[in-house]
Amino acid sequence: MHVRNTWTRTASLTFLCISLAAPTWCQTFGGIERDRAQSMLREIAADVKKHYYDPKYHGLDWESKVRETKQLIDQADSTNKALSLIAALLDSLNDSHTFFLPPRHTSLPDYGWKAQMIGDHCYVTHVRPGSDAESKGLKAGDEILALNGYRPTRENFWTMEYVLDTLRPQPALRLNLRDPSGKQRTLDIATRFKELKHVLDFTGGGSGGDIWDWVRESENDEHWERVRAVEMGDELMILKVPGFNSTDSEIDSMIGKARKHKTLIVDLRENGGGDVDTLKYLLGGMFEKEIKIGDRVGRSERKPVIAKRRGSRFEGKLVVLVDSQSASASEVFARVVQIEQRAIVLGDLSSGSVMEARHYSYKAGVDRVVFYGASITDADIIMTDGKSLEHAGVTPDEVLLPTAGDIANNRDPVLALAADLAGVKLSPEAAGKLFPYEWPPQ
Repeated sequence: MHVRNTWTRTASLTFLCISLAAPTWCQTFGGIERDRAQSMLREIAADVKKHYYDPKYHGLDWESKVRETKQLIDQADSTNKALSLIAALLDSLNDSHTFFLPPRHTSLPDYGWKAQMIGDHCYVTHVRPGSDAESKGLKAGDEILALNGYRPTRENFWTMEYVLDTLRPQPALRLNLRDPSGKQRTLDIATRFKELKHVLDFTGGGSGGDIWDWVRESENDEHWERVRAVEMGDELMILKVPGFNSTDSEIDSMIGKARKHKTLIVDLRENGGGDVDTLKYLLGGMFEKEIKIGDRVGRSERKPVIAKRRGSRFEGKLVVLVDSQSASASEVFARVVQIEQRAIVLGDLSSGSVMEARHYSYKAGVDRVVFYGASITDADIIMTDGKSLEHAGVTPDEVLLPTAGDIANNRDPVLALAADLAGVKLSPEAAGKLFPYEWPPQ
């Protein structure tokens, strides 16, 4: 179990903002920008005070932290630094689902590689063809020992991603690496940026083709979030579920297909969660009776969360796969079937990011309007064993971690073992080809 200390996590975010993003701190920061940052702080702090599920803020003196942040913004020398201070304020709550959503950048970063914590090590898992990362020789299976001089860990990896992808995108990153043979090297990798429009026209007239770009992006999102299935005779069906965003009819279709097989593998690796109703509906299709998921503990009430029994359900053997990127609803699914002894859970310790939150949207300015937001937790989920998964995660029944060599050669030993439990022979090499990674278009 990994529990993040509040001070350590907050200090980590502040340090990361400096070490990962120092080159962009030299912007001019006038009175208008400072007033706008203070306005953002006031609105978000007020909503946290009003809506945050724990009115005691886990023992944190919220009002004092807000005053401290206000003073630091008064002393800030750039917009980026002011926004980082707001992010650090929310981060001080040590809550996976409470965070700052800063104004959109005018360009979208593509670093050309993806990485993931596997056990206590951070590995490059994918390298985009044609990227600077590929041309510099970055490979899947390389272990990241340091990113801009800072070592990635389970405790700080989400923060690093948040800083680089959302808060402070960077033009280049320095990676200290170790390849599967043990050889170390350092690479400086340039970021490719996609320029975004400052103003979007959704009217459809004149140059209003932006609405069609938005439609295409929505269709692309649906494609990447789709559930994929592989059927292996009567013995086995494998569901790759990237998120809990399916409709009831889509879930009915999945379960209808699964019923034709003796074993169902539900692959929740890299599943960041999603809709609670989807979670309840899918769980309802796995049990012959009504199942209590846990208790939703909000600011003023505690209510049971129930997955109701479904008419059509899968009654065969169930295996669930999780990893360090399995979060929120996917963790709850895995823990429920584990507690109820309905399934075998395989893989890596999950994220430990299990809360319910609501997103709040704001805008600042008159002539030049800036949009921003915040995610604020409004409930924790206490499982039927009396424990929260927040900062703890789901420990698999059998921990099985891909090696650097597995990643480098696109082998999937976790899925291969799951198939073996169903009596189906599937090599790690063949398992690694079943659900190929798809890069989003640039």
